[in-house]
Amino acid sequence: MPVACGPPVAACGQLPRPFAARVCFRTTRPYGKREPVMTEKPSVLFVCVHNAGRSQMAAAWLTHLAGDRVEVRSAGSQPAAQVNPAAVEAMREVGIDMSAEVPKVLTVDAVQASDVVITMGCGDTCPVFPGKRYLDWKLDDPAGQGVDAVRPIRDEIRSRIEGLISEIAPEPAG
Repeated sequence: MPVACGPPVAACGQLPRPFAARVCFRTTRPYGKREPVMTEKPSVLFVCVHNAGRSQMAAAWLTHLAGDRVEVRSAGSQPAAQVNPAAVEAMREVGIDMSAEVPKVLTVDAVQASDVVITMGCGDTCPVFPGKRYLDWKLDDPAGQGVDAVRPIRDEIRSRIEGLISEIAPEPAG
């Protein structure tokens, strides 16, 4: 059943805050009525030119560290044919398997469906929509680098992902 999501909204009586809740609409059959559906899960899109290194590692870290608390996407403005093997190896060293990932093309739909869009050296190719949070992470490009050069990039991405999780999807209390 298709679900289209609108901007984040806060619960009644609370000040608006990012990711408090999203109002989504599900189209019901057979009448085609739209009914509201509330979701608490924020969504993040990582974008770099080739979607073969930085954005793939960031998506893998966020999925690994946040679990199902965050919806994760990655894409590239000019996707490569495959994910950087040095990035795959560097992530394998920390127990994360990216070997099945494939670079994906950046689409307007992916940006519209995301609450946070994090660019990593893709310049002006990412469409901008109101109500989205945009971050630009300046990170070295692992393209053409060996695993020794990719490890510090991997570790910097992890550090930034941990900070992002604390903002948008902290561990539930209890």
